Amino acid sequence: MNEIIKAMKERRSIRKFKPELPSKDILEQIAEAGLYAANGKGKQASKIIIVTDKKLRDKISEMNRKIGGWNEGFDPFYGAPAMLIVIAEKDWNNRVYDGSLVMGNLMLAAHSLGLGSIWIHRAKEEFESDEGKEILRQLGIEGEWEGIGHCAVGIIDGDIPSPAPRKDGRTVWAE
Repeated sequence: MNEIIKAMKERRSIRKFKPELPSKDILEQIAEAGLYAANGKGKQASKIIIVTDKKLRDKISEMNRKIGGWNEGFDPFYGAPAMLIVIAEKDWNNRVYDGSLVMGNLMLAAHSLGLGSIWIHRAKEEFESDEGKEILRQLGIEGEWEGIGHCAVGIIDGDIPSPAPRKDGRTVWAE
């Protein structure tokens, strides 16, 4: 079987990570794969913020927890020590589509490099807030940006979950 198709079939969302941070080299490879995602008109209107600073990671986790309405102490990133946050130019009509393709590439790349990942939502709400806009400013990111998603990444703590059976009738031929 083709290695890319195999990775697509085997990749799963991981909800338990070891605290060890993946190497910078591996995270750079994952981000680079994200930058090669298809994008409308070749505009490349998305960015990836690679967060490995624990203080910032925990701050974003707390913002996300509050937006999600979970109890204090819950980590919506399931202990993943790194996150790759995808943001896109707010005035670009294809921002969500293009950013979603980046997210898909990030998760497949993480899997192919032996790491686990999970897409965590609420980046839109985070970066619409004053606190989120201040984070972008502190990182030197200017302009208007919309959060697309967080790719939480780390070393899997446990087994990779089994795939759910695929539903029948999801392919329609028009011959």
